[in-house]
Amino acid sequence: MGTKRKEQREEEIACEDGSSSDGGDAALGRFKAAFLRNDFGTCANLLAQLKVLLTKFPSLPPSFQVTPNAVQELSIARDIYEHAVVLSVKTEDQDAFERDFFQLKPYYTDTCGVIPSSPQEYPILGLNLLRLLVQNRIAEFHTELELLPATALENPCIRHAVELEQSFMEGAYNRVLSARQSVPHDTYVYFMDLLAKTVRDEIAGCSEKAYNYLSIADAKKILMFSLDQELNEYIAEEHPEWEIKDGCVFFQKVKESQPCKEIPSLQLINQTLSYARELERIV
Repeated sequence: MGTKRKEQREEEIACEDGSSSDGGDAALGRFKAAFLRNDFGTCANLLAQLKVLLTKFPSLPPSFQVTPNAVQELSIARDIYEHAVVLSVKTEDQDAFERDFFQLKPYYTDTCGVIPSSPQEYPILGLNLLRLLVQNRIAEFHTELELLPATALENPCIRHAVELEQSFMEGAYNRVLSARQSVPHDTYVYFMDLLAKTVRDEIAGCSEKAYNYLSIADAKKILMFSLDQELNEYIAEEHPEWEIKDGCVFFQKVKESQPCKEIPSLQLINQTLSYARELERIV
């Protein structure tokens, strides 16, 4: 434990002392070391200090001042924000993801030709598309997609997100759920699990309105569970109002608890006929 605390303190001191791009490079190395050993508490600590350090770099956005260390400073800053985005996924913090992604984005859009492109660019852009899909922000999904070059669709990370959106809009939920097995990057698993839950909740809501009950076998098939235990756990956690008995899942209690709203058909017919008469007079 003493050794670990010593390492953490050394990392903090490195960040405090890093007043140049060289210092930032050294501090980033310590941050990456903590990142690799999955010490996310230390990573969060160091990340906050690294972001403060970045404010001392004049070449960063929005000023983009031309300095002798501009290329190195921009590269360090981009690397820090890329790690910050991935860290937010590992810690399952969607708010931090959005904040860090928008801090990172100018390094992809405004530094072309200044620093070499990053191999993490398309995986992270695809990750952001997946996040927007999970949050059902479809308009923003398409806005972000339109900002990408046409060749971006050739990248498996971008193509994966686009195909998922198409399947989701078509209601092909089986394709959405099965896509988890073929994610192009391991960081995608977190959002894929969230998307799978969204899809199952949607199917569950439709099922309880369409049927009075389903056999356990049919319920597993529709909700795409392979084991009875998985189905039981899902019902216990998400739909305790459902009842399992005699080898079936009953939704009747849900329907009984919802008030029945009758359509005022006679009133609608009279209104429609009245509109028709008024239109006839106008013509």
